[in-house]
Amino acid sequence: MSDFALHPQLEADTTHVGELQLCRVLLMEDARYPWLILVPRLPDLKDLHEVPGEHQPTMWGEIMLVSAALEHATKPYKLNVAALGNMVSQLHVHIIARAEEDAAWPGPVWGVGTAEPYDTAARQNLIASVSRHLF
Repeated sequence: MSDFALHPQLEADTTHVGELQLCRVLLMEDARYPWLILVPRLPDLKDLHEVPGEHQPTMWGEIMLVSAALEHATKPYKLNVAALGNMVSQLHVHIIARAEEDAAWPGPVWGVGTAEPYDTAARQNLIASVSRHLF
């Protein structure tokens, strides 16, 4: 995992939450949606099927772990889990807590309005709440 480098766009759009066995956990800087991103710390991955076989159980386990942590922290109506990579090709998995009253409901969050930054307290509270179930 020593050749891992986070894509500059992911670096710019997120706050570091922590490190799991395989993935870096990031918080998307958009307070409209509680939104975590998992990035496996392996070089040159673009798509899920490229995750080496020996890392696949860990990858899926971490997706489930982070999904459960975000659900516990936010009590969403629905969780969306996606790995699109059209704008940032580095493999990353979005885990987004959705509410029926959110700005994009029931459609996808991409391309709807403008991201709203977290205030410091809200960011810290969400990270602390999620982290209690992850680390």
